[in-house]
Amino acid sequence: MTPVIFGLEGLSLSRIERDFFKETRPFGFILFGRNIADRQQLQRLTGELRALTGNDQLPVLIDQEGGRVARMQAPQWATYPPAATFEALYRRNREWGLEACTLNYEALALDLAEVGLSVACAPVLDVPVMNAHDVIGDRAFSQDSSSVAALGRACLAGLSAGGVEGVIKHIPGHGRSVVDSHLELPRVVADQTELERDLGPFKALNDASMAMTAHVIYEAWDSQHCATLSEDVIGRVIRRTVGFDGLLMTDDLDMKALSGDIGDLAAQSQAAGCDVVLNCWGKMNDMESIVKKMRSPTPQTLTRMRRVNDCLAKASSSVTISERQRALTARRDALLAS
Repeated sequence: MTPVIFGLEGLSLSRIERDFFKETRPFGFILFGRNIADRQQLQRLTGELRALTGNDQLPVLIDQEGGRVARMQAPQWATYPPAATFEALYRRNREWGLEACTLNYEALALDLAEVGLSVACAPVLDVPVMNAHDVIGDRAFSQDSSSVAALGRACLAGLSAGGVEGVIKHIPGHGRSVVDSHLELPRVVADQTELERDLGPFKALNDASMAMTAHVIYEAWDSQHCATLSEDVIGRVIRRTVGFDGLLMTDDLDMKALSGDIGDLAAQSQAAGCDVVLNCWGKMNDMESIVKKMRSPTPQTLTRMRRVNDCLAKASSSVTISERQRALTARRDALLAS
């Protein structure tokens, strides 16, 4: 097995992709809007990926947070609110806020599970600060660390109830970035005390099965390397200070925050301590370069991979979800309106 999560080029697997994936056996796949037409097509595609790998517990990921980050769009699928929606209710009534959040993400997870998607790249546990770039913005639950932790836990519970595993991100925190890491490399100059606040939600949810790194430089920790490429940040901050021992994946290696040969970036991420690298765009030349430069997974990584596989329920496309989903969203909306 190659410790990678790859994207696909289109709505179905090409012969070249099929042969390449059969040979390289990626740990998982991630789908985007270009891979999605409707329910039937998406069910066929996820089914083909599982048949190709022979793994019913194959991680098939999607960025489906709600709000502006939603690859599955109306009218085929329901529209879900951004994470920040739940903060006001949580402040008025914590119990209702947590319930509304849980119900929302359970309903969202049902959409995913129905079509064979087993992992949602959520919740965002970043804690935004004043004057930060809006790349996080309303994707975050709150500007309060403890509120982010509580609502993030509710999100994970809802996803799990709907048959989907979550990914906490962007560890160790993207809330202070003043630039968009999709376009350039953020550099955070906050001191240790300020950064400790950002770690709070990740510490609270350090039992999550998966986490995604931030392509961000934290000068107080490593002024030369972003977290994804920093052995010190991964080993000392993420693994020891945060106490996260789940599967650690990179954010997309194609983001402009990173520069250099993509195969070298994959190797550097792995050497720094990332278990799995994420490459989203389905470019065959890039995927070949990544596979060529990466080592086999370490025993620790293999253990974390097995734990992820163990917690992924077999995806089912035979369950009728509409009535359950309507009940969940009706209760969510009643709570939000209260």
